[in-house]
Amino acid sequence: MAERARRKTVVGKVVANKTQKTISVAVVRRYRHPLYGKTLKRTSKFMAHDEKNECRVGDTVRIMETRPLSRLKRWRLVEVVERVK
Repeated sequence: MAERARRKTVVGKVVANKTQKTISVAVVRRYRHPLYGKTLKRTSKFMAHDEKNECRVGDTVRIMETRPLSRLKRWRLVEVVERVK
């Protein structure tokens, strides 16, 4: 594992889990506008592989970049950070 390249990890919220072994994760990033300086929010949606179908909509999860698993899936579930009640 030490010789493997560092992979990106992000934390986001599950917005869909309708498909088998796949979740859709919304990741919010904040940045400052280059001219006006206002802090803005941008949301990116990633399809991630969930092998055990353990996530529900609303869960906060950590996902990691991986090899292409399908046409849209390039991320996989690492852990469920917080469960929804």
